[in-house]
Amino acid sequence: MQAEIKGTNMPLLEMILDPGESVISSHGELSWMSVNMQLSQTTSVGGQKGLMGGLKRAVGGGGLFVTKYEAQGGQGMVAFGAKLPGRIFPVTIGAGQGYLVHRHGWVCGTDGIVPTVGLQQTFRGGIYGGDGFILQRLEGEGQAWIELSGEITTYELAAGQTMLVHPGHVGLFEDRVSFTIQRLKGIRNMAFGDDGFHLVALTGPGNIWLQSMPISVLAHALDPYINKDDHPAAAAGVGGVLGGMIGKNL
Repeated sequence: MQAEIKGTNMPLLEMILDPGESVISSHGELSWMSVNMQLSQTTSVGGQKGLMGGLKRAVGGGGLFVTKYEAQGGQGMVAFGAKLPGRIFPVTIGAGQGYLVHRHGWVCGTDGIVPTVGLQQTFRGGIYGGDGFILQRLEGEGQAWIELSGEITTYELAAGQTMLVHPGHVGLFEDRVSFTIQRLKGIRNMAFGDDGFHLVALTGPGNIWLQSMPISVLAHALDPYINKDDHPAAAAGVGGVLGGMIGKNL
């Protein structure tokens, strides 16, 4: 198996598989592939079988099924493109080790990787009215590829050292890092919402990866230009531009 990350700001992960080799991903990650790649939907990953594993993935923000890509009759190629500007990078997972990644961060993994539920905490607060803190857990044995958006900063936390992070900026961290969700009371305005301001406390030891441009921040920045009720002229302008771009590509 050969993996190559191509590009810079909008990277592409290209996988070359020998006959019989396979990778798994969540549904909808595929960009393109060679004709001899066989796709199948399965709830059985990393030697774990049954519907319960799929239900746990769904609770963690993933899908009930994962897609398996397997090369048939010769080398095959499958590619996964980034959804936002940022980086795609590999992490190696060993026995008894795991990582927690934000709900859209797992791209694909070797057949021994087991994606499952990490954490689902619902709240309406946060700087941008976030929809909660939803993580997937990656365990098993093998290699997984992660996509984070914007610029990526890594910290190695010492034992007992804590970093307070806006939920959207949490990209990936080792499962030995403990986490709690803290609510800062007394901040009650339109920016933070009635539920206050929530932060994630990540406490070492262990490594954490933080992303500078989560999709929630991007959506908040674009909202004034696409909210028809508040900014009809801007919405029409953006809609016209997007419509023109779509029309040119049809």
